[in-house]
Amino acid sequence: MSFGKMKTQIDLITLEPIKDEQGFATTGETIVSSVRAYKEDRNGNESWKNRAVFSKASALFRFRAIPSLTVTTNMIIACESGRYNIISVENVKGRGMYLEVLCEKVEVSG
Repeated sequence: MSFGKMKTQIDLITLEPIKDEQGFATTGETIVSSVRAYKEDRNGNESWKNRAVFSKASALFRFRAIPSLTVTTNMIIACESGRYNIISVENVKGRGMYLEVLCEKVEVSG
């Protein structure tokens, strides 16, 4: 993965319960990291056919692994094209250099 292909700026966001002034818990968002990533939308090529198990996945993101951060399925990715729920996270070739994240686009209601 060359740096030239990583053209999409993304934010990794965690959802955490936060208490307001009256003590009620609401869901708060915290941006954990902002990085550049390679983004590929779902299409009909051979690599997407092999990902048939992840039929909900609508996008793939590849970015450099962040040493002090563990990316989990409880996080959200936000970029210029929308927000995405993380379905799976995979260490590319087991080297710990890049992460490949399959995501499902979040449809905004209303």
